[in-house]
Amino acid sequence: MNIRITKEFDFEAAHALDGYEGKCRDIHGHSYHLKITLIGEPNNDVSLSDCGMVVDFGDVKAIVREHIYEEFDHRLLLRNDSRFKGIEKDNERVRYVDYQPTCENMLIEIIEMIQKHLQGKVKLHSAFLRETANSYAEWFANDN
Repeated sequence: MNIRITKEFDFEAAHALDGYEGKCRDIHGHSYHLKITLIGEPNNDVSLSDCGMVVDFGDVKAIVREHIYEEFDHRLLLRNDSRFKGIEKDNERVRYVDYQPTCENMLIEIIEMIQKHLQGKVKLHSAFLRETANSYAEWFANDN
């Protein structure tokens, strides 16, 4: 029987949407909220410490902290061809990406990172990235 488990995270990041005609074209920051939902069958092997678990929440936390936080938390995300190119000489937490750093595209990269580090039969069911109190992006495996 499949069970879904969800782990939630928060991080801070800034971005600028070069070429966009709204306020988001300039550098600004957000407090992001990430929810990761995994699906799988709980382990029934009583000889293992993770018996009864789909995956240990600590393992999910380790993936996010090591891979997602490292690339996103307290970073300024800019497109590779950003008009702000060169700002990194005075700001060490700048990260250039191959995409427009929208909430949607950030979520796509996060999904790819998480899927790359999942082990066993557990699968990513859904992911949610909140950018503001009333704006977010969602991804569901069944839609893809």
